Amino acid sequence: MGSLAAADEPLPQLKYPQARRDDSIVDDYHGVLVPDPYRWMEQLDSEEVKEFVGAQAAVADAVLSTCDEHRGRLRKQLTALFDHPRFRAPFKRGVGSGSGSYYYYFHNPGLRPHSALYVQHGLGGDPSVLLDPNAFSDDGTVSLGMVGVSDAGDYLAYGTSASGSDWVTIRVMRVSDREHLPDTLNWVKFSRIAWTRDGLGFFYSRFPAPRDGEALDSGIKTDVNLNHEVYYHFLGTDQTQDVLCWRDPDHPKYIYIPEVTEDGKYVILSVSETSDPVNKLYYCDLSSLAHGLEGMKGTDGMLPFVKLVDKFEAYYGLIANDGTEFTFLTNKDAPRYKLSRVDVGEPESSWTDVLPEHDKAVLESACAVHGDKLLVNYLSDVKYVLQMRSLVTGELLHDIPIDIGTVNGISGRRVDSEVFVEFASFLTPGIIYRCDVSAEVPEMSVYREISVPGFDRNEFEAKQVFYPSKDGTKIPMFIVSKKDLNLNGSHPALLFGYGGFGMSVTPQFSVTRVVLMRHLGFVACVANVRGGGEYGEGWHRAGALASKQNCFDDFAAAGEFLVAAGYTNPTRLCIEGGSNGGLLVAACLNQRPDLFGCALAHVGVMDMLRFHKFTIGRAWTCDFGCSENEEEFHWLIKYSPLHNVRRPWEKGGRGWGGQYPPTLLLTADHDDRVVPSHTLKFLAHVLRAGEEGSPQTNPIIARIERKSGHGCGRSTQKIIDEAADRYAFAAKMMGVSWID
Repeated sequence: MGSLAAADEPLPQLKYPQARRDDSIVDDYHGVLVPDPYRWMEQLDSEEVKEFVGAQAAVADAVLSTCDEHRGRLRKQLTALFDHPRFRAPFKRGVGSGSGSYYYYFHNPGLRPHSALYVQHGLGGDPSVLLDPNAFSDDGTVSLGMVGVSDAGDYLAYGTSASGSDWVTIRVMRVSDREHLPDTLNWVKFSRIAWTRDGLGFFYSRFPAPRDGEALDSGIKTDVNLNHEVYYHFLGTDQTQDVLCWRDPDHPKYIYIPEVTEDGKYVILSVSETSDPVNKLYYCDLSSLAHGLEGMKGTDGMLPFVKLVDKFEAYYGLIANDGTEFTFLTNKDAPRYKLSRVDVGEPESSWTDVLPEHDKAVLESACAVHGDKLLVNYLSDVKYVLQMRSLVTGELLHDIPIDIGTVNGISGRRVDSEVFVEFASFLTPGIIYRCDVSAEVPEMSVYREISVPGFDRNEFEAKQVFYPSKDGTKIPMFIVSKKDLNLNGSHPALLFGYGGFGMSVTPQFSVTRVVLMRHLGFVACVANVRGGGEYGEGWHRAGALASKQNCFDDFAAAGEFLVAAGYTNPTRLCIEGGSNGGLLVAACLNQRPDLFGCALAHVGVMDMLRFHKFTIGRAWTCDFGCSENEEEFHWLIKYSPLHNVRRPWEKGGRGWGGQYPPTLLLTADHDDRVVPSHTLKFLAHVLRAGEEGSPQTNPIIARIERKSGHGCGRSTQKIIDEAADRYAFAAKMMGVSWID
């Protein structure tokens, strides 16, 4: 081990450009006056904002240039390890089974910007590229957002996204000769491509085009997304001729996701208003249309949907149907989820439980395969359990053993006798299993295994610990490190968390994590704080709304545990999170600046009083609350990162006697989910607190990615470059040396 020369180089004398304060902007929240001096930063296309971004980028470049030796080595190692073949599980379309079917899958041979969609005839067929997103743009900033192959395998509909935006444009290709149809569908967002069985077209969701007809060519659209609609598109027609299937002007905030049942008879509409795991459920019997969907052309009428569930009381996800009998995955009176069935053909039919809620494990998913079989996936103490059950009775048929890790996907249908299962773990780059479910005792065989040259899992170990939070609740955390670690408190540690919207953070392989552990001696930690879905809806609710502070307490307690157990010390503990996890990091920065040696906050929700006013932010009020409600305003103002920036060196602050740790804020100019103004306004507030003459000497900088969004659709090179920047910064700031 040897210190890099760069590690000893002093940082440049930083001169932060101070943002203009407009002290005339003061909002009255239920009698509480709250200044918002940087409101002008919400106008992202203004010249003043662009100047501020440019000035802050110059500061970031100056700081990151002192990390060049770390950056160069990290980029080299990351590039070497990313250069390995990656595959996703295949899915099958076409006539019959076996050799009559076509298999489709995504594959990246190594360092291509994006994975391409391949097709092969039968499992033994020669694969060929069906669609290559790398040809969409010269710089890799246009990505593939969604795909849908018709049941017969004749046509591929796919959505492209520019610069990481959530907005999608759908196009259609004929599979046989790779020819594109003229069909182009715009203003698509939060949608699915749902083909009808006849292959004549598909359902999709979109928002109305702006009245002024503006195109999607400017930097970012921040307007609130309202009036979602569902359409049916017939192949070979213009979008203006699409059949309007559903809209509800009385509920402009509703979001609709269409799905066609496997038998092709019904279209199901899932209706949501927020990110909460609750939805309404409508269905339409397509066979009941006198003249089919063709008969709807040119009419003002919408599809005659029946409202099966018309209250936002629980979540319902379609698993299968047999005629009028539907089976759903639901959390109705079951916070850890269950399977329930209802006969929509019987008006008085009651719901019956097919697979009751487990007393401890969370039912993550269920996939109906090979007629009347179910492949169900449980999450037990953040570890996956796979079982084969009966779709008819729910009874257990077989346990399917898997290693400790994550089931990332199950690909199979009721007409199929084979299922593909994607698996990964902290120390397993990826395995795709093939399971013949027609066998008396189904066994999983390795169909493809992802190998990373130069990675030896025997160098590392992964374990799970449980630590107490502030209120005594036991919180699970995974710790991954080199084997035989000496717990002397000297190691750099990277602590990651999310804690929101019922999203579970489970074991995944990371090339970046391997490089950090091998060459910088990091201990990589993932804390499963409350607010996630690791233990069902109860765990989620314990970190939401009035209980959101539990997330921050859990995360801080994770840091305290790592220090007390000898893994690290506060000067070498780096925290990281993105989106809701960026909020987590920023709130903990304000509350416990003394506990951390570095912070990396990606695309964070920083302004908890105004997040609902931009794009889809209104959907997050289910987890956060809304400042327009007086009680909820008082929850939010207590932890909102923007409104709780401190001067840690002043007496009375929790971090009194210190300063903010070195902090790297990351955002992107085309992020139309968590708009960049969140990060920009937070940065301005923090820099104001640490303006010239203060004891704040640790750098606080922002890395603002160009032609990029919230994180989806980034090219391989962008992923490598950003990882090299942020971890070189962390290593430099915490005085970490390179290990050859």
